[in-house]
Amino acid sequence: MDPSGLPRYTAFILPSVRAVEALGGSAKASEIRDHVLEGVDDADLLLTVTRPNRPDAPVLIERIDWGRSYAKLIGALETPSRGLYLLTALGKELLALPLAEAEARVIELDRDYRRTRPARTRQSAGVQVPPSEDDAVAAVAGADLEESGEIGAADWVQVLLGRLHRLSPTGFEEFVLFLLRRYGLELRRVGGSGDEGIDGIGTAPLSPVLSSRVAVQVKRYDPDGRPIGRDVVALFQRDAQAKGAERAILVTLGRFTDAARKAATAFTPTVDLIDGTRIAELVLDQEIGVRMAPKVNESWFDRFD
Repeated sequence: MDPSGLPRYTAFILPSVRAVEALGGSAKASEIRDHVLEGVDDADLLLTVTRPNRPDAPVLIERIDWGRSYAKLIGALETPSRGLYLLTALGKELLALPLAEAEARVIELDRDYRRTRPARTRQSAGVQVPPSEDDAVAAVAGADLEESGEIGAADWVQVLLGRLHRLSPTGFEEFVLFLLRRYGLELRRVGGSGDEGIDGIGTAPLSPVLSSRVAVQVKRYDPDGRPIGRDVVALFQRDAQAKGAERAILVTLGRFTDAARKAATAFTPTVDLIDGTRIAELVLDQEIGVRMAPKVNESWFDRFD
């Protein structure tokens, strides 16, 4: 078989979008590639097809990667950080359509993109600057912070947590998986009666050559509500252990009791507890929907007068 017998890149645009949804609304490029590849019939045979000048590069992988790239170019995916893809409103719209209609829509979007590509190139050269990827991520995190206003050090945290609490349970779960992926975790979203209280499972990097299997549980509790107690942590530890996890992460918008914090380290697997305050710190560190403007304290310089 030669490359002409393989599916075109357009055949992998919608599967790439579907892969990101299946992986929790966000995914790394390698995760998307592996997920799409799992759905290809006779993949082992097709992977043997290469080009004469590139005998070590399967054409199938190249086309899957192009499909992912074009899913971004047509607006179904976005990349808030290098190598990390996020499902967009258009992507969700495509997935809600019947399969045949979604595939036809993808072909139309791809054709429209390629038709207007020269104009897009000129636009990116300086004619008009499109919204930044950070602006797109702001819609995901949903921190409704006014750049022109004065927001106190504590106030912005409350605004952020309030906005996150208004997400649906599924939306908040996807946001948390996205946030953890920004820190290098490789996660697969799980759920259902067979997965107990586990919302994500995967690996956390410990070093360039060492990683640990990690389980994630997400609870979209009211930031001002009752704190999570020891029993919730203990139950999560049991479920995480049943999944073979060596570490675990429990994320909530609320708080944890002292007993819960003691239980998190007294038994295995150890549970890293991320409460609302810690979420805010991580969001600010990654500048996901939040960017604190520098403010000059002029009186501090009085000592040099």
